Amino acid sequence: MSQTITTATTVHGTVAPGFEGVREEFAAFVGGEVHDPGAQLAAYHRGELVVDLWGGDSVTGDSLTGVYSATKGAAHLVVALLVQDGVLELDKEVAFYWPEFAAEGKGALTLRELLAHRSGVVGVDSGFSPEEYADEALLAPRLAAQRPFWQPGSGFGYHALVIGALTGEVVRRATGRTIQEIFEERVRVPYSLDLYLGFPEELEPRYRPVLPMLPTPAQQAELDANASSPHSLLGIAFGANGKEPLDVVDFINTRAVRAKGQTSSSGVGNARGLAGMYAVVNTLLEPGTYSEFSRIHSSGRDLVTGELDQTFGLGFQALGQKYRPLGADAIGHSGAAGALALADPRNGVAYAYTRRRMAFPGGAAPENERLIAAVLRAATAR
Repeated sequence: MSQTITTATTVHGTVAPGFEGVREEFAAFVGGEVHDPGAQLAAYHRGELVVDLWGGDSVTGDSLTGVYSATKGAAHLVVALLVQDGVLELDKEVAFYWPEFAAEGKGALTLRELLAHRSGVVGVDSGFSPEEYADEALLAPRLAAQRPFWQPGSGFGYHALVIGALTGEVVRRATGRTIQEIFEERVRVPYSLDLYLGFPEELEPRYRPVLPMLPTPAQQAELDANASSPHSLLGIAFGANGKEPLDVVDFINTRAVRAKGQTSSSGVGNARGLAGMYAVVNTLLEPGTYSEFSRIHSSGRDLVTGELDQTFGLGFQALGQKYRPLGADAIGHSGAAGALALADPRNGVAYAYTRRRMAFPGGAAPENERLIAAVLRAATAR
């Protein structure tokens, strides 16, 4: 990689020849709302790190922060490996591995349907405390006993804070081990990734706290107008229906939460780590396994978020429909602060963007669209 950059807009890092336009696009965002807390961007093209950029006064390329639901990509890479190994079967009922899950009419739900966000168990009637959300061993039995909020398999809705506890319990029952343990052994350590499901205390000096959203008055009015009841599907799925509604910023900024590495939303990493993971997806997964997990299984209106054009593969978001420059089978996952990480094997690209300031209106920050397009333009020209 060449062309070291330090610009007046506090963009630092390196890009390969031909990727200068990505740096310029990144510099347009590392100012204003993103400037002070910082952001990172990393991309691989055909196995080579071609973009490694960061900006903001408190962030370096090595800094680590909460990546929220981008964690789901790491968790479900583990599930894909276990399916590939023959340890798990997608069309077996969840209750085959976890008999207690059959309660309240959930006995016919398959692992495939669970991974596609079709179980209907997005939370529990009485809610969870923040401490419970941090501990998947506490979440799993209560989720197993819960009556589903829609007929399992009949529709889909984003299992924002619990999908990792559900799939993780299947993994634990089948292997005797946690997703965190398997990820560490088979993915993080072999590839030296700065991406952690269970954040080591000795790395805490590198952690940069997530900062709350700073909406404009117009944006705040939009948020207020679209606010949902704590007891709606959205409220239940995002932890608003407990005695102490979940504050997502405080949640990831709590040391005990990071230490447990809840596999739906509590991973810690950086852009290099996320992009590095997706750069080796096709090394780890055989073509048939990748095809199965990247194929769209749920599309259309999300029953939880109300989004009309949501698309899920198995455990991953299917991103080719949302970001048109990507290949049809691109997979990845966004995160609440604005992060997005993905693999696009048709174009030979792995991409990751992280930021500390929570982005409006939530999920992948809007700048990802232009950043992805810039990376794809450079990769195609190359």
